[in-house]
Amino acid sequence: MTEEIKLKRCDWSTDNVTNPRHYQGKFGLEAIEVHRNFMTAEMLRGYYLGNSLKYLLRYQGKNGLEDLKKARHHLDWLIEEYENETNT
Repeated sequence: MTEEIKLKRCDWSTDNVTNPRHYQGKFGLEAIEVHRNFMTAEMLRGYYLGNSLKYLLRYQGKNGLEDLKKARHHLDWLIEEYENETNT
């Protein structure tokens, strides 16, 4: 038996650091959720680290404080992933 899943459009609050609209699908699903579902833990850690570095390297020439906050956000995810791995 196939279960039909109905999704409704969501009016998610956004901010450019933690919840940017351009990374949300039309039903509110965010790109990061797809990454978390399809990447191994090692791949996900690399993704977080790479994005942190990207934002740190570009902050002076592009978005300043916003990019520093994005770097911190990805580092927080990396730390959380590492803590979860070492505590299990």
